[in-house]
Amino acid sequence: MISIPNAITLARLCAVPLAVWLILKHEMVAAFWLFVAAGISDAVDGYIAKRFDARTEVGAVLDPVADKALLVTVYVTLGLTGRLDDWLVILVVFRDIFIVGGVLVLYVLGSPPEIRPLLVSKVNTALQIVLAGVVLLQAAYGIPGAMVVEALVWAVAASTLASGGAYVVHWVRGGGAAG
Repeated sequence: MISIPNAITLARLCAVPLAVWLILKHEMVAAFWLFVAAGISDAVDGYIAKRFDARTEVGAVLDPVADKALLVTVYVTLGLTGRLDDWLVILVVFRDIFIVGGVLVLYVLGSPPEIRPLLVSKVNTALQIVLAGVVLLQAAYGIPGAMVVEALVWAVAASTLASGGAYVVHWVRGGGAAG
């Protein structure tokens, strides 16, 4: 149960409160580098798990939980500090709640879904990560400019809506996926 990849993932999950605290204390350089380290740790734990056949059921659940916990809390905290617009934070968080709720409904109805993200969901998550990183970079170092952030905001909004809609279509057609 406690493999090296799982330990790395657990460390990433434990970094969530620290990320929130750093952002709330306006320690943006440290928050940016913690976010970068979390991203690197996600790649490293995945590489180790695959390369050394160290995949576990715990890791299969813990890894996406750690990723979502970090991403959602960073979005909420950036919203609370005025670095992201409230409407975008609400949209991003609602999409995740919507997907989790849809999965729970399918379980209750006796149709347990296959937990596999759709391609549009992977694109959405990548854009969300990039936006959070860029906002933290801008807060820490003043780069990039506002136009880059604005373009990413609209890309995240569009991909979030597309991802939520894709799950509705997928579920109506009898598929089951989450991510």
